[in-house]
Amino acid sequence: MAKEIKFSLVYRDMWQSSGKYVPRVDQLEEVAPAIIDMGCFDRVETNGGAFEQVNLLFGENPNVAVRRWTAPFHKAGIQTHMLERGLNALRMNPVPNDVRELMFKVKKKQGTDIARSFCGLNDHRNLKGSVIGAKKGGMISQVALSITHSPVHTIEYYMGIVDKVVEYGCDEICLKDMAGIGRPNVLGELVSSIKKKYPNIKVQYHGHTGPGFSTASMLEVARAGADYLDVAVEPLSWGKVHPDVITIREMLKSDGFLVKDINMDAYMEVRRLTQKFIDDFLGYWINPSNAKMTSLLVGCGLPGGMMGSMMADLKGFQGAINAAQRAHGRPEMSLDTLMVKLFEEVEYVWPRLGYPPLVTPFSQYVKNTALMNLFNMLSDKPRWSTIDKDTWGMILGNMGQLPGPLAPEIKELAKSKGLEFSTGNPQDNYPDEMPKFRQMMKEEGWDEGEDQEELFEFAMHERQYRDYKSGVAKERFNTELEDFRAKAGAPINVVRPVVEVPKFDVDGFIAQHPGAIPVQAPVKGQLLWEVDVVDDSKAPAAGCEAKAGQPLGFVQTYYGMEEIVPAADGLVLAVTGKQGEKVEKGEIVAFIKEKSDK
Repeated sequence: MAKEIKFSLVYRDMWQSSGKYVPRVDQLEEVAPAIIDMGCFDRVETNGGAFEQVNLLFGENPNVAVRRWTAPFHKAGIQTHMLERGLNALRMNPVPNDVRELMFKVKKKQGTDIARSFCGLNDHRNLKGSVIGAKKGGMISQVALSITHSPVHTIEYYMGIVDKVVEYGCDEICLKDMAGIGRPNVLGELVSSIKKKYPNIKVQYHGHTGPGFSTASMLEVARAGADYLDVAVEPLSWGKVHPDVITIREMLKSDGFLVKDINMDAYMEVRRLTQKFIDDFLGYWINPSNAKMTSLLVGCGLPGGMMGSMMADLKGFQGAINAAQRAHGRPEMSLDTLMVKLFEEVEYVWPRLGYPPLVTPFSQYVKNTALMNLFNMLSDKPRWSTIDKDTWGMILGNMGQLPGPLAPEIKELAKSKGLEFSTGNPQDNYPDEMPKFRQMMKEEGWDEGEDQEELFEFAMHERQYRDYKSGVAKERFNTELEDFRAKAGAPINVVRPVVEVPKFDVDGFIAQHPGAIPVQAPVKGQLLWEVDVVDDSKAPAAGCEAKAGQPLGFVQTYYGMEEIVPAADGLVLAVTGKQGEKVEKGEIVAFIKEKSDK
């Protein structure tokens, strides 16, 4: 009898691989019946990742959203799954173990069946807590291997992780090909190895389409014994997102697999509703470049969703770099030239930093280091002059063990700075905090909620939860949406450019201030020099001290608050970004001058 391949619709990831937000809960409830009527899905990815933070940024309760969104699928007998980041759980920084444990209990009660857990470093120690927590909470534990292509990421390497997580009790394995650069034959061999050693373990494949390998990869892993494939639907399939279910189904059917039929009327309804949500308001935050595939991602191995942000980074630095080029009598560089140089520098940096899989947040650390190397070298400064504190945390092992060895030059640099390497369990660095949050909720007069879900949300996303409770989050979102609609006219599917016309004369400023270092917005979002202040009266004054590794300000994003951290100690020369305004990733918001510069 032909082997059956089952499909999972990654509806949450479709949106968040394309833009900033996911649909509101009322929109999700509207599309759910059509997804069910398609008849081809055994699973739907409903939440996890940034889903909770997105709802908080809407000013809405994410716990309500999860319960209402998963309910129709349960009624239809379709499993739901979430994505969580191991040590970081549902946020971008490490989470205490007691908060992680409560997460699984809450999500199971809310209607999520499967916990897909990944560690950006593939450190099995970070995954152990997820496996134990998911099982203890009554969920199916699916461990995701962060797939990349390097000399150290071999079949033997990945099987070593599989052996550990199976020992911990996981039920399933996912191949999380987040950049889509896994080579099809290698992925097929990996699935075959897993199935041969652990025939009862279910295997699911998740591959982004950015560089174009994932369709071939799906065929290879299916032939090797995979059970589930993650797919998308138009208008958000392909590009840098995921393959469309229609193509994948037809490919597998032709190859002799048993696959479910698609109700095309329902498919077209899902397609129509998804486009309706884009036209309503979500399209304002969708970068049009995410609809395009690019083979440029094959060499550097960065996730496709980073292309737009990388170009924003380069656009932000271009003026400063070309000012330095002119000062040294060298020709200016185009964005395309800088992009190639940045890709080449990523390829240089990545192995020397121990081959961390290029997935959030480690892809950002590698790219940021490469960008600062490029800027420093073109400014006649040494490579590795600027490494931010988060990247040092990765290098030193505070977040887990790197897959490969560090280059001797990096070890020497750490030694020269008096930095110590960590060899202990990363979770031990983050002690339990639930009693603290329970007490704070009591002081605020807030209820812990059904199944302690409000307590969990507060402990996981304290800052965003406070903004939700105070109404600040809803005010910010409505202001941002009104601003878009006022500019574009609504409803209309118009998206904001990756980088706006510069508001500041970078060339002129650099010419007057040789050695000035740009301070960039680390992510796209709302600039907040001070949190909980709406007007633009607050900003660092010229001449005030800036410290490397310490926040100068913040950017409010869909998943939380990101720090704006200067690359070096110095003095603020100028602030180019106003409190409360929208900034793009890489946009220059200030300039500093190192104290050592004369």
